Amino acid sequence: MPTASRTALVTGASSGLGAEFCRQLAAAGWGLVIVARNAARLETTADELRTAHQIDVDVLPADLATDDGCARVAERLTATEAPVELLVNNAGIGTYQPFSEAELTFEEQQLDLNVRAVLRLTHAAVGAMRARGAGRVLNVSSVAGFMPRPGNVTYSASKAWVTMFSEALSLQLAGTGVTVTAVCPGFTHTEFHERAAADMSGVPQRMWLEARDVVREGLADTFVGKPVSVPSRVYKTLVGAAQTLPRPVLRAIMARRGM
Repeated sequence: MPTASRTALVTGASSGLGAEFCRQLAAAGWGLVIVARNAARLETTADELRTAHQIDVDVLPADLATDDGCARVAERLTATEAPVELLVNNAGIGTYQPFSEAELTFEEQQLDLNVRAVLRLTHAAVGAMRARGAGRVLNVSSVAGFMPRPGNVTYSASKAWVTMFSEALSLQLAGTGVTVTAVCPGFTHTEFHERAAADMSGVPQRMWLEARDVVREGLADTFVGKPVSVPSRVYKTLVGAAQTLPRPVLRAIMARRGM
């Protein structure tokens, strides 16, 4: 990982994977711009990072499910002073409610945050990075995007978009000095499932990942320009199977699992 004083912008930075991205980048000497809705939690996170790592941390409260929130962060991504050399699009939400029962407004909010915000912030970052001839974008996706999950329909579809978007954009940007990586973890110990009010008791312990391991592998793959990163051997194997199985077989398996 680079150790020079550079600036990274991390969304969803106050908890879970976002907070872990901040810790690992700060430990490597990166200055940070941290983004989340909760200003108080952001300030607490910023104070902890400054104290532990003696780095510059700017706090940027924004709701990325809104036009105004995206515009504020996009403006920072295009700034020429202390330019952002790494964008980590981590903010996202999910639901484990049946599609017909979940509130439509929440389904739309998932797309606004998981898809539209990623599109807008990546667009802003890539434009600025291409002009400088260097930069990296890390989009947090999910193993869920590789398979049809009946218990999490919109979330899975949103992450399929993030992965394909990232992989295709990485091809377009080849040779420009700008790279894009989709990091696709499986079940990870964070606040994500608690916030989604999901019962995860049926998930075997061997399927759970630690945030520090996901972030470490995801950053390593990002810094070598890998288009798609699937942390852990377990999930690499699972994704490989999902991509090679006939779709009717995969659908039958997912229908039995129900998740």
